[in-house]
Amino acid sequence: MARMIIASVSDTNRDQMSRLLASSGYTVYRCCASESSLRRALTESEDSILIIMGAFPDCKPDELIWDYGDRVQILWIAKPSILADCDAPEVFRLPVPTSGQTILGALEMLNQLHYRQMPRRSGTDKEIVEQAKAILMKQMQISEPEAHHLLQKQAMNHGIKMTEYAKKVISGK
Repeated sequence: MARMIIASVSDTNRDQMSRLLASSGYTVYRCCASESSLRRALTESEDSILIIMGAFPDCKPDELIWDYGDRVQILWIAKPSILADCDAPEVFRLPVPTSGQTILGALEMLNQLHYRQMPRRSGTDKEIVEQAKAILMKQMQISEPEAHHLLQKQAMNHGIKMTEYAKKVISGK
C-alpha cells in the first residue's frame, strides 16, 4: 500500500484526516505543515499518496506533479475556487464540503491506480535492495527511509538502476 502523506497548514485538518484514515485501516506516513517538510517526505518515500487540504502556500500541486509525478498520486481537497488554480489533470480534486466516505473512496481509487503504475521489482531484486538498505542502516546509523533515499540518490547520480547500485553496496565497491 502507498504511504499516506497529509499536507495542511491547519493542525485541525491534519488531525481530522489522520483520524479518518486510521479509523479506516490506513497508516499515515507523515503529516506536513510546510513545503520543506512535505518535499522531504515525498523524497524519502518511493510511493505515496499525498492528501493536500486547502491552500498550501508556496507549493502548488502542479509543481509537485512535475517533481514527483511518477511516484505520487495527489488528492487535493479544497474550495472550488482554490482547486481551479491547478492545471495538472493528474491531480484528483474534491471540493469541500465532502464526506469521509467520498474521501475514502477517492483514496482507494488512487491507491489502486498508484499500485498499477509503480514499477515492481522482482523478488530477487527486492531482496538485494533490502540487503543493501540493511547494510547502509547499520554502517551509517540511519533509518530505513533514509537508507532507501540514499540508494535512490546514488543510483541516479551514477545513472544506474537502484538494484545495480544496491549490488555495489553489498559487494563493498
